Amino acid sequence: MPKPNIQFTTPEKYWDDAQVGDECTSPTYLVTAERIDAYAELTGDFTPVHVDEEYANASHFGCRVAHGLMGLSVADGLKTQCEYRFLPGMSLGWTWDFLLPIRINDVLHIKFHVESMRASKSKPGWGIVILPAELINQHGQVVQKGEHRLMVPRRPTAATA
Repeated sequence: MPKPNIQFTTPEKYWDDAQVGDECTSPTYLVTAERIDAYAELTGDFTPVHVDEEYANASHFGCRVAHGLMGLSVADGLKTQCEYRFLPGMSLGWTWDFLLPIRINDVLHIKFHVESMRASKSKPGWGIVILPAELINQHGQVVQKGEHRLMVPRRPTAATA
């Protein structure tokens, strides 16, 4: 699958450039049977509701659905395609809830905002941001939501540069 040709118009942010309340909405992502199959191949998760049409149609979902963790992976990928993005940092973890099934032909996007910020106590020169996010389908339904805890570099000062 070719990489998307994304042309950003804003620079990556240091922790110091962020403000509580900043928000962003991502580009969209089309869920296809091929992408679900590729995710199954990548992870080794061939649970029939994801990959077997006949089985999935007879399930309580009534059709094939994407893996829950595929939704989180897509959410993280979409976040990196936003104009609002940080310099490469370190993920401290996700708290994530699966609310509704993600179906073939769903068109997803993510909305996130900066909820809180603090300087790192253990790593001078770094700061921590909490980014609540919602993964939303084409009907405006939140299919997954949660938050990403991210450690981001602080802007170097003349003394440390």
